[in-house]
Amino acid sequence: MNAAKDILHQVFGYNEFRGNQAEIIDHVIQGKDALVLMPTGGGKSLCFQIPAMARKGMGLVVSPLIALMQDQVEALLQLGVKAAYLNSSLDEKTSYQIEQDVIQGKVDLLYVAPERLLTPRFLQILERTELALFAIDEAHCVSQWGHDFRPEYIQLSILHERYPDVPRIALTATADEPTRREIVEQLKLQQAAQFVSSFDRPNIRYRVLQKQGAKEQLRQFLETEHKGDAGIIYCLSRKKVEEIAEWLCDKGLDALPYHAGLTNATRQKNQQRFIREEGVIIVATVAFGMGIDKPNVRFVAHLDLPKSMEGYYQETGRAGRDGLPANAWMVYGLSDVVTMRHMLDNSEAEEQRKRLERRKLDALVGFCETTVCRRQVLLNYFSEKFGTSCNNCDNCLEPISTWDGKVAAQMALSCVYRTGQRFGVKHLVDVLLGKTTDQIERFHHNKVSTFGIGQAHTSSQWNSIFRQLVAANLLTVDMSGFGSVRLTEKSMAFLRGDQTIALRKDLEVTRSKKIKTTTKREQKIIPNASPLWQALKNRRLELAHEQGVPPYVIFHDSSLIEIHDRKPRSMNEFATISGVGLSKLQRYGEAFIRVIEQHGDE
Repeated sequence: MNAAKDILHQVFGYNEFRGNQAEIIDHVIQGKDALVLMPTGGGKSLCFQIPAMARKGMGLVVSPLIALMQDQVEALLQLGVKAAYLNSSLDEKTSYQIEQDVIQGKVDLLYVAPERLLTPRFLQILERTELALFAIDEAHCVSQWGHDFRPEYIQLSILHERYPDVPRIALTATADEPTRREIVEQLKLQQAAQFVSSFDRPNIRYRVLQKQGAKEQLRQFLETEHKGDAGIIYCLSRKKVEEIAEWLCDKGLDALPYHAGLTNATRQKNQQRFIREEGVIIVATVAFGMGIDKPNVRFVAHLDLPKSMEGYYQETGRAGRDGLPANAWMVYGLSDVVTMRHMLDNSEAEEQRKRLERRKLDALVGFCETTVCRRQVLLNYFSEKFGTSCNNCDNCLEPISTWDGKVAAQMALSCVYRTGQRFGVKHLVDVLLGKTTDQIERFHHNKVSTFGIGQAHTSSQWNSIFRQLVAANLLTVDMSGFGSVRLTEKSMAFLRGDQTIALRKDLEVTRSKKIKTTTKREQKIIPNASPLWQALKNRRLELAHEQGVPPYVIFHDSSLIEIHDRKPRSMNEFATISGVGLSKLQRYGEAFIRVIEQHGDE
């Protein structure tokens, strides 16, 4: 481990390992297999990069996405590490030269896609190469039940069969118990030690709002909390992605669309701008984000409900990879549940798969409707106990009141029954409020016993009640017609029995207000108002543009904040900044010291 510590300090610029990094690295250096579950931003990459450099031979990293390979290799080259990647983005001449460098032992870390690895040509190259280890990144891609399934991953057991003495390390940030079992089975990792870190991302603040004019709620959130910040906004449809991106541009924000319907050139251009520029917002379907290594994404917003807790965790996990404060913000309504259940029911998946996906969706709806600490619910889903309130989610910072909803629920269920279980929520609310509409008169619903009995609640309150009854499985939405609401077996028992139900007292949202409360864990504050901070960012951006790399490859925001706060004025002082190894000290020390000399007293 002395060699590993030297690499950590001299190459990566850190003095101490985090969490169980040291234990994992020592285990792999000894030549043993490992399965590593560690949250995004937890330092997974060091767990294979350092052993690859400490052991004899080359480390081979299997990675599913071109963008991820390029980002990680660019970052390693900045550190002076002999790294390369082989994928379809390279021309034949460049690929051939890299292959020769591999055979001649000139590469410490090589990144490849599983498709490339499995070709006869590449396997022949490996036969002529001394290997330090195999790292299988994003290992959850092996799961056929997962949301990022890649069939080529199943064939990666060939590594163990051909090279039984080369240690393998499989890594993922997203894997529930069934997925973990599948990773072990498919990759033949039965003898591997499992290292499971906490799934908690303490720097991310989770917030879920009732939908009440989603676009305006989004605008207020961005204006109040994220002026000039980079972020990702997720929408369900391509049409909505383009609509929201255009609308944000009209509001003066730098927003770009990303979805599978755009040309490859447009997607690549928009992704590159997001990665290499400051303050760009991407509006995307779930096709965007996996493998994006950008650490300073300050927010992830959902304008539509994701498909599962795994999807939500992975998508929100793209925020705050640098450990600085970040927001996971979502607006949610009954229409989201209706849409997602409709998509599930009409998919071509087998019934077993549909049942699993329904349970996953139900768990996410439960997360949205919970009145307790959201972090507790989220971590509990991944079989991790979180005993205390986190003080960094909306339910902890602004506790939700509940009320006895028994009578209101009975009114709503009775209204569904009396109107024949053939109508949507809007019509049912009109009946309960005693409104006279053409539809109510046409179906004589002004004559039913539930007409006008709900005037103690407003229209938005009734919408909230119906949403929560659907979430509680007291009502279901029939998608064979026009979204009509129907009773369930559970609702019939509720009407007959004497049970009650606690409902959320949803706030009448008129403005998205910023929650100003510190978290339990002390966090660095981003000094956006400081002239020195802006000068440091500008110098970083200039250096990045000169080299054609993303700014965070030069320095993460966390390192830049430390430079800002400590103001090193000599190379020796600069060398003590976290994230400054020997290569970066020589490359950038003098340039940033000059910025401090020019602006340090402002």
